[in-house]
Amino acid sequence: MVRERVIEIFRRALSEGAAQGRWPAADAGFSVEAPRDPKHGDFAVNAAMVLAKGAGKPPRVLAQAILEAVRAADAQQEIAALEIAGPGFINVRLAPDVWLRALERAVAAGADYGRTAVGKGKKVIVEYVSANPTGPMHVGHGRNAVTGDGVQSLLRWAGFDVTREYYVNDYGAQVLTLARSVHLRYQELHGRQITFPPKAYPGEYVKDIAAALKAELGDRFLDAPEPEWLALFRDRAVQHVLGMIKGDLAAINIEFDRWSSEKALYESGTVDRFLRFLEEKDLVYVGKLPPPKSKKGQAAPPPPPPPQDGDAHDAADDAVSPAEDLTLFRSSSYGDEVDRPVKKADGTPTYFCADIAYHWEKRQRADVLVDVLGADHGGYVPRLEAALEALGASRKDLHVVLIQMVNLTRGGEAVKMGKRAGNVVWLREVLDEVGRDAARFIFLTRRSDAPLDFDVELAKKQTLDNPVFYVQYGHARLSAIFAKAREAGHAVPDFDLEALRTLGSPEEQDLIRRIAAFPDMLAGAALAYEPHRVAFYLQETIAAFHSWYTQGKKSGERVIGPDGRKTAARLFLCRALKQVLANGLAVLGVSAPERMESPETRDIEAEV
Repeated sequence: MVRERVIEIFRRALSEGAAQGRWPAADAGFSVEAPRDPKHGDFAVNAAMVLAKGAGKPPRVLAQAILEAVRAADAQQEIAALEIAGPGFINVRLAPDVWLRALERAVAAGADYGRTAVGKGKKVIVEYVSANPTGPMHVGHGRNAVTGDGVQSLLRWAGFDVTREYYVNDYGAQVLTLARSVHLRYQELHGRQITFPPKAYPGEYVKDIAAALKAELGDRFLDAPEPEWLALFRDRAVQHVLGMIKGDLAAINIEFDRWSSEKALYESGTVDRFLRFLEEKDLVYVGKLPPPKSKKGQAAPPPPPPPQDGDAHDAADDAVSPAEDLTLFRSSSYGDEVDRPVKKADGTPTYFCADIAYHWEKRQRADVLVDVLGADHGGYVPRLEAALEALGASRKDLHVVLIQMVNLTRGGEAVKMGKRAGNVVWLREVLDEVGRDAARFIFLTRRSDAPLDFDVELAKKQTLDNPVFYVQYGHARLSAIFAKAREAGHAVPDFDLEALRTLGSPEEQDLIRRIAAFPDMLAGAALAYEPHRVAFYLQETIAAFHSWYTQGKKSGERVIGPDGRKTAARLFLCRALKQVLANGLAVLGVSAPERMESPETRDIEAEV
């Protein structure tokens, strides 16, 4: 990585200077970032500002000394220019050959270009989707799934040891409601009139579960009391729905390494052992839940529970009365607003209790925990962080990625596609209409914490207006360039530094820097848990390519031209760029086609 080379040179210089007593050791670290305005150089380094206080010198004075040490440490003369700017930044401009060497690395590394060792030695569990097994995945779950999958993919590319995990909420109130809904359908299939309560699950899949149970059990549980059939109907319903969810996940090309069960936490005694552990550590006490307070200290009504849309956290299980004597977790001592109930007055553990037990168990298996949750669970995060801190870990060990809602539209107009359950839009319906690549890419065209407008008609278009088509079209166009080059007798070029030095146009220099920045971009996106950065990078980079390509046609400087050396250089640039596009799409789980057949792509080969 180019940025890593700058960091390495500065670290060498700072280490030597610290050993000579010229400034303190740079243990606190320093930043090396690309400035917004390229006129200020390739990178800006704040080392002098970080070390100034310890060195007892003004930042700009110290910057001059560091600048001289960096020049001495730059044995390979990779830095072309250094200058002091502002309050003490050191602006760095690299030698042109450094950027050209990045093209060589991109081609040499091939499908591994962009992989780094940023997270080497660290284990991460990424828990995502974790939809309650009460129905198929809806579009909101799809955005969660793709974002979570993008996060885990980025972390793998950054060298982390990643476990992809799905937490199955197969014990709480919602799966019992599902079981009762199935029993109602079971009665209906035996010819009885039924009435569905407001919170029941009326979908067609519930009828399918009931039909399977009827075929297997006949009328055995038709008039049986609820305790005799509830657990059986729950387990069969959960098993059936999980099969549907796994099918939905497979349709969008998502797999998990581990499926953890909430029910198993109870049946194995884990929750009971965890409660005893909390008691031994004096982290719980018996008392009444205080009313929530507003910022001015006035009593406020409790917030409404999050909508029961199948997301992971089952608020219904934690409903308690303020008058009850509860077992409360001392979470307010660790940054939470109030102490949280972990056991109800009747001795039943709350959902929160099982959830922190699960997170504590996960923390024993990994250094970092990543949860991908719906934005309506943002208020749940502080109590999880408080729990981890109380249990001896760090609240920084948990990172939560919040997913905002998806607004499904067709040509800009709101649309309801669901046919099986009211206003619910099933993910599979969208996938069947727009395809996996379009769905995955479009889910990442906005930050996860911002609402997303998903236009079905746009996602189906085979035109440059469609963001995934736009990027894939660029990859296909590059493939067509190489096909034309072979027809014209040009071999796929190897790295030739002298030839590459002919790439002097601003558009070519921009593409070279974009290719060089790819590993840094992936590493930064991984550490920020932001896969949308990759989608943004791909769109911006392919736009730069199309601009260069169009400019070349207008000016007569086509990729394949009369100058053999320039042709070789441009083909090598295209080779590196094609690899970057393929790798970026692979990070997002999107294909990189060699050919694209549509009215708008018929000109690909003809235009080269």
